[in-house]
Amino acid sequence: MARRIDKIEELSKSLCDEPGKLYALRCDVTREEEILKAFKWITGHVGPVHILVNNAGLTRPTNLTDGATDEWRRVLEVNVMALCICTREAVKIMKENDISGHIIHMNSVVGHYVPNMPKPSFNVYPASKYAVTALTESLRQELRYIESDIKVTSISPGVVKTEFQDGFPDDGTKEALDTMPGLKAEDIAEA
Repeated sequence: MARRIDKIEELSKSLCDEPGKLYALRCDVTREEEILKAFKWITGHVGPVHILVNNAGLTRPTNLTDGATDEWRRVLEVNVMALCICTREAVKIMKENDISGHIIHMNSVVGHYVPNMPKPSFNVYPASKYAVTALTESLRQELRYIESDIKVTSISPGVVKTEFQDGFPDDGTKEALDTMPGLKAEDIAEA
Protein backbone atom coordinates (compact mmCIF):
# COMPACT_ATOMS: atom_id res chain seq x y z
CA MET A 1 0.00 0.00 0.00
CA ALA A 2 1.33 3.40 -0.89
CA ARG A 3 0.12 6.85 -1.77
CA ARG A 4 2.27 6.72 -4.91
CA ILE A 5 2.08 3.27 -6.46
CA ASP A 6 4.17 3.85 -9.58
CA LYS A 7 7.33 2.40 -7.97
CA ILE A 8 5.44 -0.65 -6.71
CA GLU A 9 3.95 -1.23 -10.16
CA GLU A 10 7.41 -0.91 -11.73
CA LEU A 11 8.86 -3.37 -9.21
CA SER A 12 5.97 -5.77 -9.82
CA LYS A 13 6.80 -5.86 -13.54
CA SER A 14 10.44 -6.69 -12.79
CA LEU A 15 9.37 -9.72 -10.74
CA CYS A 16 7.61 -11.51 -13.60
CA ASP A 17 9.89 -14.58 -13.35
CA GLU A 18 9.56 -14.80 -9.56
CA PRO A 19 7.00 -16.85 -7.64
CA GLY A 20 4.03 -15.05 -6.13
CA LYS A 21 2.51 -11.70 -7.04
CA LEU A 22 3.13 -8.15 -5.87
CA TYR A 23 -0.01 -6.00 -5.80
CA ALA A 24 0.23 -2.22 -5.95
CA LEU A 25 -2.58 -0.75 -3.88
CA ARG A 26 -3.05 3.02 -3.64
CA CYS A 27 -3.69 4.17 -0.07
CA ASP A 28 -3.10 7.48 1.70
CA VAL A 29 -2.39 6.25 5.23
CA THR A 30 -3.39 9.61 6.69
CA ARG A 31 -6.99 8.78 5.75
CA GLU A 32 -8.51 6.08 7.92
CA GLU A 33 -11.26 5.32 5.41
CA GLU A 34 -8.60 4.51 2.77
CA ILE A 35 -6.79 2.20 5.18
CA LEU A 36 -10.03 0.36 6.02
CA LYS A 37 -10.87 0.06 2.31
CA ALA A 38 -7.36 -1.26 1.55
CA PHE A 39 -7.50 -3.95 4.25
CA LYS A 40 -10.95 -5.01 3.03
CA TRP A 41 -9.60 -5.26 -0.54
CA ILE A 42 -6.56 -7.25 0.59
CA THR A 43 -8.67 -9.71 2.58
CA GLY A 44 -11.15 -10.13 -0.27
CA HIS A 45 -8.66 -10.41 -3.14
CA VAL A 46 -5.44 -11.79 -1.64
CA GLY A 47 -6.51 -13.39 1.64
CA PRO A 48 -6.12 -12.62 5.31
CA VAL A 49 -3.07 -10.68 6.48
CA HIS A 50 -0.28 -12.80 7.99
CA ILE A 51 2.47 -10.17 8.14
CA LEU A 52 2.18 -6.40 8.39
CA VAL A 53 5.21 -4.19 7.85
CA ASN A 54 4.43 -0.65 9.02
CA ASN A 55 7.02 1.13 6.90
CA ALA A 56 5.40 4.50 6.18
CA GLY A 57 7.46 7.31 7.64
CA LEU A 58 7.73 11.03 7.17
CA THR A 59 9.68 14.03 8.42
CA ARG A 60 9.12 17.67 7.58
CA PRO A 61 11.62 20.56 7.53
CA THR A 62 10.23 22.65 10.38
CA ASN A 63 11.08 23.29 14.03
CA LEU A 64 9.38 23.40 17.41
CA THR A 65 9.96 27.06 18.32
CA ASP A 66 8.05 28.56 15.40
CA GLY A 67 7.14 25.61 13.21
CA ALA A 68 3.99 24.87 11.29
CA THR A 69 1.29 22.93 13.13
CA ASP A 70 0.13 21.29 9.89
CA GLU A 71 3.66 19.92 9.29
CA TRP A 72 3.82 18.44 12.82
CA ARG A 73 0.34 16.97 12.45
CA ARG A 74 1.26 15.31 9.13
CA VAL A 75 4.33 13.63 10.67
CA LEU A 76 2.28 12.33 13.59
CA GLU A 77 -0.55 11.16 11.31
CA VAL A 78 1.84 9.12 9.15
CA ASN A 79 4.33 7.91 11.76
CA VAL A 80 1.95 7.24 14.66
CA MET A 81 -1.74 7.23 13.79
CA ALA A 82 -1.41 5.29 10.52
CA LEU A 83 0.77 2.71 12.28
CA CYS A 84 -1.89 2.31 14.99
CA ILE A 85 -4.77 1.98 12.53
CA CYS A 86 -2.94 -0.48 10.26
CA THR A 87 -1.86 -2.51 13.27
CA ARG A 88 -5.40 -2.65 14.66
CA GLU A 89 -6.82 -3.78 11.33
CA ALA A 90 -4.14 -6.43 10.76
CA VAL A 91 -4.51 -7.82 14.30
CA LYS A 92 -8.30 -7.93 13.86
CA ILE A 93 -7.91 -9.96 10.66
CA MET A 94 -5.30 -12.26 12.21
CA LYS A 95 -7.53 -12.94 15.23
CA GLU A 96 -10.63 -13.57 13.07
CA ASN A 97 -8.66 -16.10 10.99
CA ASP A 98 -6.68 -17.68 13.86
CA ILE A 99 -3.38 -16.58 12.31
CA SER A 100 -0.19 -16.43 14.37
CA GLY A 101 1.02 -13.45 12.39
CA HIS A 102 3.76 -10.88 12.73
CA ILE A 103 3.55 -7.09 13.03
CA ILE A 104 6.77 -5.27 12.13
CA HIS A 105 7.21 -1.59 12.95
CA MET A 106 9.95 0.20 11.04
CA ASN A 107 11.28 2.48 13.74
CA SER A 108 14.52 4.48 13.91
CA VAL A 109 17.47 5.00 16.20
CA VAL A 110 15.92 8.40 16.90
CA GLY A 111 13.12 6.46 18.57
CA HIS A 112 15.67 5.78 21.32
CA TYR A 113 17.76 8.98 21.43
CA VAL A 114 17.75 12.39 19.77
CA PRO A 115 21.05 13.04 17.99
CA ASN A 116 22.77 16.41 18.01
CA MET A 117 22.75 17.82 14.50
CA PRO A 118 24.42 20.97 13.11
CA LYS A 119 21.05 22.69 13.35
CA PRO A 120 18.29 21.10 15.47
CA SER A 121 15.65 20.38 12.84
CA PHE A 122 14.21 16.99 13.73
CA ASN A 123 11.26 18.64 15.58
CA VAL A 124 8.47 16.07 16.13
CA TYR A 125 10.11 13.26 14.15
CA PRO A 126 12.00 11.75 17.13
CA ALA A 127 8.87 12.09 19.27
CA SER A 128 6.94 10.13 16.64
CA LYS A 129 9.57 7.40 16.66
CA TYR A 130 9.71 7.31 20.47
CA ALA A 131 5.96 6.72 20.16
CA VAL A 132 6.65 3.75 17.86
CA THR A 133 8.98 2.32 20.53
CA ALA A 134 6.30 2.71 23.19
CA LEU A 135 3.52 1.44 20.93
CA THR A 136 5.52 -1.69 20.11
CA GLU A 137 5.92 -2.50 23.80
CA SER A 138 2.26 -1.67 24.51
CA LEU A 139 1.18 -3.99 21.70
CA ARG A 140 3.47 -6.75 22.96
CA GLN A 141 1.87 -6.48 26.40
CA GLU A 142 -1.67 -6.48 24.94
CA LEU A 143 -0.94 -9.53 22.79
CA ARG A 144 0.51 -11.35 25.79
CA TYR A 145 -2.53 -10.41 27.89
CA ILE A 146 -4.99 -11.82 25.35
CA GLU A 147 -2.74 -14.89 24.95
CA SER A 148 -2.18 -14.26 21.26
CA ASP A 149 0.58 -15.91 19.23
CA ILE A 150 0.92 -12.78 17.08
CA LYS A 151 4.47 -11.44 17.25
CA VAL A 152 5.54 -7.80 17.18
CA THR A 153 8.97 -6.49 16.22
CA SER A 154 10.41 -2.98 16.11
CA ILE A 155 13.35 -2.45 13.76
CA SER A 156 15.43 0.66 14.49
CA PRO A 157 18.05 1.16 11.80
CA GLY A 158 20.41 4.08 11.72
CA VAL A 159 20.79 6.17 8.59
CA VAL A 160 19.36 4.44 5.53
CA LYS A 161 20.21 6.11 2.22
CA THR A 162 16.81 6.64 0.59
CA GLU A 163 14.69 9.47 -0.75
CA PHE A 164 13.55 9.93 2.87
CA GLN A 165 16.50 12.29 3.36
CA ASP A 166 14.86 14.61 0.83
CA GLY A 167 12.53 15.65 3.65
CA PHE A 168 15.39 17.12 5.67
CA PRO A 169 16.15 20.84 5.34
CA ASP A 170 19.20 22.23 3.54
CA ASP A 171 20.76 23.50 6.75
CA GLY A 172 23.65 21.09 7.15
CA THR A 173 21.45 18.15 8.20
CA LYS A 174 21.66 16.33 4.85
CA GLU A 175 25.39 16.91 4.70
CA ALA A 176 25.84 15.61 8.27
CA LEU A 177 23.84 12.49 7.42
CA ASP A 178 26.00 11.92 4.33
CA THR A 179 29.12 11.74 6.53
CA MET A 180 27.58 9.05 8.75
CA PRO A 181 27.80 5.37 7.94
CA GLY A 182 24.63 4.42 6.13
CA LEU A 183 22.66 1.41 5.09
CA LYS A 184 20.89 0.78 1.80
CA ALA A 185 17.19 -0.05 1.66
CA GLU A 186 18.20 -3.51 0.43
CA ASP A 187 20.16 -4.07 3.65
CA ILE A 188 17.01 -3.55 5.70
CA ALA A 189 14.85 -5.66 3.37
CA GLU A 190 17.33 -8.55 3.46
CA ALA A 191 17.55 -8.40 7.27
